[in-house]
Amino acid sequence: MDVLVTGGTGRLGRRVVDQLQGTGHRVRQMSRRGTGPGGVRGDLATGRDLPAALAGAEVVVHAASDARGDYWQADVAGTRRLVQAVDRERLRHLVFVSIVGVDRIPYGYYHAKFAAEQVLLGSGLPVTLLRITQFHDLVDELLGTARRGPLLPVPMGWRAQPVDVGEAAAYTATVATGAVSGDVVEFSGPEELTAAEMARAWAAAREPGARVVATPVPGRLSAAFRDGAALPTGGARGHRTYQEHLRG
Repeated sequence: MDVLVTGGTGRLGRRVVDQLQGTGHRVRQMSRRGTGPGGVRGDLATGRDLPAALAGAEVVVHAASDARGDYWQADVAGTRRLVQAVDRERLRHLVFVSIVGVDRIPYGYYHAKFAAEQVLLGSGLPVTLLRITQFHDLVDELLGTARRGPLLPVPMGWRAQPVDVGEAAAYTATVATGAVSGDVVEFSGPEELTAAEMARAWAAAREPGARVVATPVPGRLSAAFRDGAALPTGGARGHRTYQEHLRG
């Protein structure tokens, strides 16, 4: 099939491209610059070049996002622009890559992802909303940023179920070339861990001198993570654990 991957140069997107190409599909990866093999230009924030990028696509994997910028413009308005530009005569399946917990966690970026989901559900397009838990290497980045000298403070009681990005990409490719769900599908890692457990494992493998300090964090966001709002309610699971990821 002819597949377009938005965010095709990102952490997940480039691996999804590899997975789909490896199974014989014709894959184009959309980014603002259109660089790389199979790259096409398309800007979700402005709508520029979107109709040309989407022309002929039978499957769209919508993995583009902007968690650190204006996510209401990029993720929500950008998804509206995508819906308007898609080739409805050709499209068989649109898979939107979202995050487990976007409907339960009071966080601005998650609110935007949930709003983008609603845009797609109301679009009349054949869609599947694929919610995935946090990637192992994202956990690494967050812990590295949190370290303060010899101390590694983490929120007390926060729970997550991190997943290997390669396994997430393989599952995304399978969903994209499978039947349309018309609803939410979840994919997560194999084990539930607290922030302190992840931090201790990370410190032992990467920063042996760091001392993990679990710190109570007040507020609705923290309560949601403690109550398991970031955990899957069902769906398939990967096999590679966070400890295996740290071992390389």
